[in-house]
Amino acid sequence: MKRILILGAGTAGTMMANHLSKKQKSHTWEITIVDEATKHYYQPGFLFLPFGTYSEKDIERPIRQFLPKSVNYIQAGIDRIVGDENLVLLQNGQKLNYDLLIIATGTQIAPDEVEGMLDNWQEDVFDFYTFEGARALREKLANWKGGRLVVHISEMPIKCPVAPLEFAFLADDFFQKKGMRDRVSISYVTPMSGAFTKPTAAKKLGHLLDEKNIEVVSDFAIARVDNEHKKIIDYGGQEVGYDLLVTVPPNLGNPCIARSDMGDDYNFVPTDKHTLQSKAYENIFVLGDATNLPTSKAGSVAHFQAEILTENILLYLEGKALKADFDGHANCFVETGKNKALLIDFNYEQEPVTGTFPIPGVGPLQLLKESRLNHWGKLAFRWIYWNMLLPARPLPFVTPKMKTAGKNIAPVAKGENKQVLQD
Repeated sequence: MKRILILGAGTAGTMMANHLSKKQKSHTWEITIVDEATKHYYQPGFLFLPFGTYSEKDIERPIRQFLPKSVNYIQAGIDRIVGDENLVLLQNGQKLNYDLLIIATGTQIAPDEVEGMLDNWQEDVFDFYTFEGARALREKLANWKGGRLVVHISEMPIKCPVAPLEFAFLADDFFQKKGMRDRVSISYVTPMSGAFTKPTAAKKLGHLLDEKNIEVVSDFAIARVDNEHKKIIDYGGQEVGYDLLVTVPPNLGNPCIARSDMGDDYNFVPTDKHTLQSKAYENIFVLGDATNLPTSKAGSVAHFQAEILTENILLYLEGKALKADFDGHANCFVETGKNKALLIDFNYEQEPVTGTFPIPGVGPLQLLKESRLNHWGKLAFRWIYWNMLLPARPLPFVTPKMKTAGKNIAPVAKGENKQVLQD
């Protein structure tokens, strides 16, 4: 009996457990999944928790609820992977052998990587990328009297790259509804060259920041947080003052990857961008935020990867060649406030474009266009996540590879390099 071991029971790991259990015939595999947590969080909900749109009960469930009964669940921290021995060591001293390993250990914030960031943590400096951070920020916003709100990105890559921008848009709407927008200035501080670094997105979306009176401070590489004077300082000496700092700290892969000597400088695992096979070991596969791939670290990416990886694992177990089918496909809703949202769809080579989704020429969703329908689509996605995505049930009309039909894609001239979207 083949032993399949999955590290991480977040979005990517849970979907893989469900996909593989559905494909199993006559109990020919033993599937085990390891995670130190007991609760599964709907992470897109962290964006809404600070503004009171969602409550805790909307975004948390027991991990075991979404795992098949046939899958062994071990609640324990991961010490390290010993790839040469097909072995995983857990922090409780347990040793797990495997024939095939799936790494889905995700990414996590590392505020300790920035000098001073933790000194005033959850007092005037907050994150919303964790359940605890989003909940603490909700309490802060409920009683905040106003001042300068700075929405800040420390460095790239980060999980869900559009989320900080969404937070700035939702904050504008939130303070307007509270009748205090005139007492709040909002600044969006980014290490990139602008809020939107791709031409199509900048052309279509750039006006939103001006309309909402959100200042953009670009090319800001943070060196430290000066808590005494309430300002962030970059390596060039530029300073941005704040009364309330909502920051996205550096994102790093799981420390077990560093202990395993399998990651890059950010603890992300070098992965074949099309087959999702580890570049170091042929019987190790990687998906979700744990990879070093040049696509968004987002739930939709994990969803598309899981479908393609399931097929490749079946091929691998049969001794057949893998399919290089993953094209970097990602799509996500971008909340813009006032009960409106945008929808973007892209892959490794194709920028977001206008068009229809998911049915070509029909929609009903419009790409790169603000609408109330897109907003309700984002809110409805929470139900889809719990009831369709995690259990690995098929989504009608949504394919792992990006469709070009129904999208306004300009032809690429011969010899012209296509761009890779990472923002």
